[in-house]
Amino acid sequence: MAKEGSGSILQFAPLQSSVDEGFWHRLSYLKLNKFGIDDSPIPISGFYAPCSHPQIPNHFTLLAESLPSDSNDESAMPPVIGSNRNRCSVPGILYNTNTMESFKALDKQGLLKAEAMKIWEDIHSGKAVEDCAVLSRVLLISFADLKKWNFHYWFAFPALALDPPATLVDLRPASQWFTLEEAESVSAACNEWRNSSATADVPFFLVTIGSDSPAVARHLKDLKACQHDGQKLLFAFYDPCHLPNNPGWPLRNFLALISARWNLKTVRFLCYRENRGFADLNLSLVGEALITIQPGWRERHCVPNAVGWELNKGRKIPRCINLAKSMDPTRLAISAADLNLKLMRWRALPSLNLDILFSLKCLLLGAGTLGCQVARMLMAWGVRKITLLDNGRVAMSNPLRQSLYTLDDCLNGGDFKATAAVRSLQRIFPAVEAEGVVMAIPMPGHPVSSQEEKSVLEDCKRLNDLIDSHDVIFLLTDTRESRWLPTLLCANTNKITITAALGFDSFLVMRHGPGPLNSTPNLKAETETSLAAGIDNLALTNTDGRHRLGCYFCNDVVAPTDSTSNRTLDQQCTVTRPGLAPIASALAVELLVGILHHPNGIFAEAEIANSNSGGNFELPLGILPHQIRGSLPHFQQMTLVGHSSNSCTACCSTVVSEYRERGMEFILQAINHPTYLEDVTGLTELMSSADAFQLDWDDEIEAADEECFEL
Repeated sequence: MAKEGSGSILQFAPLQSSVDEGFWHRLSYLKLNKFGIDDSPIPISGFYAPCSHPQIPNHFTLLAESLPSDSNDESAMPPVIGSNRNRCSVPGILYNTNTMESFKALDKQGLLKAEAMKIWEDIHSGKAVEDCAVLSRVLLISFADLKKWNFHYWFAFPALALDPPATLVDLRPASQWFTLEEAESVSAACNEWRNSSATADVPFFLVTIGSDSPAVARHLKDLKACQHDGQKLLFAFYDPCHLPNNPGWPLRNFLALISARWNLKTVRFLCYRENRGFADLNLSLVGEALITIQPGWRERHCVPNAVGWELNKGRKIPRCINLAKSMDPTRLAISAADLNLKLMRWRALPSLNLDILFSLKCLLLGAGTLGCQVARMLMAWGVRKITLLDNGRVAMSNPLRQSLYTLDDCLNGGDFKATAAVRSLQRIFPAVEAEGVVMAIPMPGHPVSSQEEKSVLEDCKRLNDLIDSHDVIFLLTDTRESRWLPTLLCANTNKITITAALGFDSFLVMRHGPGPLNSTPNLKAETETSLAAGIDNLALTNTDGRHRLGCYFCNDVVAPTDSTSNRTLDQQCTVTRPGLAPIASALAVELLVGILHHPNGIFAEAEIANSNSGGNFELPLGILPHQIRGSLPHFQQMTLVGHSSNSCTACCSTVVSEYRERGMEFILQAINHPTYLEDVTGLTELMSSADAFQLDWDDEIEAADEECFEL
């Protein structure tokens, strides 16, 4: 039964385009790095597939690989993916202009006619019969505004117009055209065609149905073998259209081939559509069309008129897409860097506070093996503001162990580590706000002359300002005494402080406790729109009255002194097993993230692995230890707790009070007089008492010996 309106002009559903963002990104790269101002036509290759949904058509698609490679071969064609059932290849050409004016001035009809001529020539030469993919072509014109990331473009799918147009005799669902046995046979033949690696992506084929034999799908070149009396012959094609009353666009050039090559007047066609990868005869259509063309139309030199420019919302105008947010390399880098963190919040860690991480300001004291690794770990967690402080230069031995440096940084005496590290961070992630500070940290046990006092005091003030302007301080230097002044300044300002230290085959990672004079403020924040609000919301009181946690120096009974003079080469260098620094650095950053997400922040109680006394909070990131000590020889790791000492040379109330009262004068005295800190904190008296106790004990032993007699 014919559809309503049979005998009318056969109308075709236009092909619709879909362009992946990767295509524009790739075009931008080629334009900037290869093509330059050369606006020669560029070969491209797209694809389409049969319709697989009753309400949605399959689009013609361009991907990044639709463009040529960036090899030096200018004629290099884009790769064509064969034997892919979902990618019927369509060759084409791209004209990308240098200006918007050139884009508007293109001879669109002339370009369309030229592409149609290629199809016409392939029909007459027989190439279209041997390789039916050339029956479909694509023409794309574009202008890429790489300053604003605007892409103006217009697709055409050249189609040869029959003159006069074909007349529709009948069109109905394929399931209504065939008998039940024929339908099963045709479905089996089409499924076999689609599932064969040799024909899965061949979009035009023949289907024959014998009265006493199963249906068979054949190549177009086998037409003569199919023309037997009593056989039904269908010209089949992969139809991307979903409409029930119209065949898809590829049928236009198929009919032109049938008429020009084989001079057939009546054509029965099968619009092959599928569902879940198998033939769907309810969705597929079978139609019959009459072709009556004017004399001379088939002549090779008479190229038919061409149509095919894609409409934009019903109008013949180009399209425009703005990809500024995704195409700019910096923004792309930000998007890619944030992807993992944002995916964490989907299921694994919904409470992850990205706002605090993104706005956190971290100061890294030391840009060596630890500093390089910590900086990279911080960026991986979304930290954008990083300052590195170091006064050393990159040596030839550094790049292998210190991941931010290369051989170029070592040449001509070596670049300063702080500045070279910043350059490297910006290359890795352009959006990072990194700063390098070239400065030595004043250290106790390293006396300074009167001529150097002014410079050293300026360094002290600069370090104090840096610590004051950052939220988190990492102590990553390679000597004990270089950690003293930062520890004191952090205790005074109550900054989150993380220490990482390496031995040959062991490491220590620890968080410093709060300062002795800052343990009771009750800060309440009313907003969480800034980092300051986020930090303030971390509880700043120890409600249970427990002892505050100690700093790096709390377990020492001597003041830090010069540990670099009169040392052999292996003692001057940081000699450690290479795998140690990445482990310690990663743990240091993870410890920081744990502090930021703990309700009590810097005042959080120390928790130990496998302990049930870790507080009343269920922490999504796990326990929050005070110290982590690792040993590579045994591949062991321990979590320990060390409370603050009243005689600590860096963070006890006596030292912090002295600093607040005397300021730089106190620091200068600590630097120039090695025993001063021990005197102030009472360590000198403590050691004297210990010596006296030892002498008394020795006297008692001697007296006891005199009273002994030999048996």
